[in-house]
Amino acid sequence: MSKVFLLVFSFFLLASSCIAQEKEKNEQELDSLQLDLEDKGIVVDDALLKKKKVINPLAPAKAAFYSAVLPGLGQVYNKRYWKVPIVYAAIGTGIYAYSFNNREYVRYRDAFKRRRAGFTDDEFYDRNGDGAGPDFSDTALQDAQERFQRDRDLALLVTIALYALNIVDANVDAHLQQFNVDDDLSVDFQPYIDLNSITNDPTYGMALIIKF
Repeated sequence: MSKVFLLVFSFFLLASSCIAQEKEKNEQELDSLQLDLEDKGIVVDDALLKKKKVINPLAPAKAAFYSAVLPGLGQVYNKRYWKVPIVYAAIGTGIYAYSFNNREYVRYRDAFKRRRAGFTDDEFYDRNGDGAGPDFSDTALQDAQERFQRDRDLALLVTIALYALNIVDANVDAHLQQFNVDDDLSVDFQPYIDLNSITNDPTYGMALIIKF
């Protein structure tokens, strides 16, 4: 377990480093854009330039890939750090439910198989006959193993669905982050008058003006 944790932690650090390098690359692109504009005689306010996001069409695909390799990493890439504990809590709960039900299923299955083989030494058989221990019939053992098997399979499906949802969330979030929501955007309605070229009769209306 410790080796697995160390491997995941090392990979997480490596991926975080790659994300930081990509962020630095985006900042360098902004600086390069500012220098190009200044060379052309165009003066751009630093604060206004920094507000502009460098649109990366591959960002959603990268976020989905990161979350597919390591759940929660795509959320880190999108700077949605608060989602990481939710991702691990959801997937961890699914894994725990699967492990618990699988362990119980194996217990009842092994006991049932020994009963069918003619043995009476399993943990669910009251060997002393004093009622102190559990006393399961063959039917009860079969019902129990089938119930835990169903719960195990359901937990597996839920865990897979949560894993896929983690990927979808990272991808959609990366798409939404690239929408232009700057203060420069504006929508306005203005009245207008249009004269008919033949009759010179005025036509009144409203014009929709969108400013980017």
